[in-house]
Amino acid sequence: MTENHFVLCDLEGHVAVVTINRPDKLNALDGATRGEFLGVMDELRGNPEVRVVVITGAGEKAFIAGADIGEFEGRTPVDQFRVMKAPTIFDCVDRFPKPVLAMINGFALGGGCELAMACDVRIAADSAKLGQPEINLGIIPGGGGTQRLPRLVGLGTAFRLLYTGQIITADEALRIGLVDQVVPADSLREHVMQMAGLIAEKSPVALSLIKEAVRASARTSLDEGLNQETTLFGMAFASEDKAEGVQAFLEKRKPEFTGR
Repeated sequence: MTENHFVLCDLEGHVAVVTINRPDKLNALDGATRGEFLGVMDELRGNPEVRVVVITGAGEKAFIAGADIGEFEGRTPVDQFRVMKAPTIFDCVDRFPKPVLAMINGFALGGGCELAMACDVRIAADSAKLGQPEINLGIIPGGGGTQRLPRLVGLGTAFRLLYTGQIITADEALRIGLVDQVVPADSLREHVMQMAGLIAEKSPVALSLIKEAVRASARTSLDEGLNQETTLFGMAFASEDKAEGVQAFLEKRKPEFTGR
């Protein structure tokens, strides 16, 4: 991996743990951090040894406490438009072809909450806090918050959180569907890595196809989604992993998937 300052990456078997490393700034996202993040994810995309990615924040206080607000001062509308039209970290995660898990170890606010929502699965520590407080700055979410949040929690709840800028507990986030699991803070990493390891044992081909199919369910009609599922199902039959999976089942042994 390329050496970075603000984004760390550790490989544990087939699982890559990507850590936003600005604990003194509550892991706020500035331009340099976003650039490093995109570079790391690009390397992981092309690494066949990596089957699952886990995203988290350094320290015990924050996952990502949002954007670095200091960068907003003096920025013109044209400047901001250019920033948001460039490849964004949110789209990068959303379109990443491998499973991505958010390990939410603290504050996930603004852009941090948006990055978590772009992940496939969100597991939060019981001490975590989440929210979209952009309204308090006189702005709106710009990393998908107005689009992904309603899809996860429904229109009324999304409006409430966006209108008020309310920061909610992990338990409330679980109740409304913003996160998928809440676990004690001291066992968060163990729990997430156990889940990531379980996923990493599966066929990389099938995992990628599942991600593509499920993402389509939120973007197309039911008929279109079903057609895409049928196509992707057929594609799975062209893989060596399919042949291995079927053979292992018939032989009553654990399959050894290669991602081919």
